[in-house]
Amino acid sequence: MTTIQTYNHSLWDHGISQGYRAGNTLYISGQFAHNAAGEFVGTGDIQAQMRQTLENLDTVLKEFGATKSNLAYVEIYLTNAQEHGEHAIEIFKEYVAEHRPAGSMIGVTYLALPEQWVEVSAVAHLE
Repeated sequence: MTTIQTYNHSLWDHGISQGYRAGNTLYISGQFAHNAAGEFVGTGDIQAQMRQTLENLDTVLKEFGATKSNLAYVEIYLTNAQEHGEHAIEIFKEYVAEHRPAGSMIGVTYLALPEQWVEVSAVAHLE
């Protein structure tokens, strides 16, 4: 039998879970730069947005007893990819340290919020 587990924070409900576990695979919805109160963090600052987004990714992983070392695939959606890409990659490499999940960085015209420059979704393997 496949284990199904979901996690959703109490900030808002858009009809999706922040994390959805099916068996040993965890699917993590797009995370962005909001704090625990739901306030946007880092307007005009890609480094602050990237760090907060990765903190939120950690929060979802933790809810399932996982860490960034469980990440199998990561997608980074980035506006102004030519301008922000180097900073985003630098912070991401710092975040994953020696772990190297598969992934993609995808340049987009815009994201859900006008001030939002980055969004990260992921797939993790649980044991």
